[in-house]
Amino acid sequence: MPKASEIKKGTAVDFNDKVYIVRDIERSVPQGRAGGSIYRMRMYEVVTGSKIDESFKDSDMLNLADLTRRAVTFSYSDGEEYVFMDSEDYSSYSLNKESIEDQLLFINEDIQGLLVVIVNDAPVALDLPTTVELEIVETDPSLKGGSATARTKPAKLSTGLTVQVPEHIATGEKIKINVEERKFMGRADSK
Repeated sequence: MPKASEIKKGTAVDFNDKVYIVRDIERSVPQGRAGGSIYRMRMYEVVTGSKIDESFKDSDMLNLADLTRRAVTFSYSDGEEYVFMDSEDYSSYSLNKESIEDQLLFINEDIQGLLVVIVNDAPVALDLPTTVELEIVETDPSLKGGSATARTKPAKLSTGLTVQVPEHIATGEKIKINVEERKFMGRADSK
């Protein structure tokens, strides 16, 4: 059981009977106090994604959670269930559509770097890569001479996500998307 001062970003902790991932840690030393630092941690619940901010004294003990991440590939969907196959041992993990609805906008058959988060031997969430490559299925015609820094236009992607792209980008092109910001990053590397 580590002290709050030993916790690092990305650590999974068991707090108030829920599993949280520590995303940000801010250390402060209050004036006029003998000794301890205060660690303010921004944590996200693994199952729901809800955010909490908690403060701990440096000597507070925290429980590490039993959390595993496994590399997976998208296999198929069966009604409300989405099935992912483990890349190493080929076992399958099912997740309910409702629990991963936001992430489905970034998942296609050839996504790389997809992880399933397992808590107490049960799959609870997906961990997406920072960038994904998706194909544009619908956008206004590209403008010749449109520059990369010029105006943008909406583009609908193969997963249903809509992002703003520069005017010179056309339907059928593959583009890179920043998952966290939901923004266009550039054309995908052609293989």
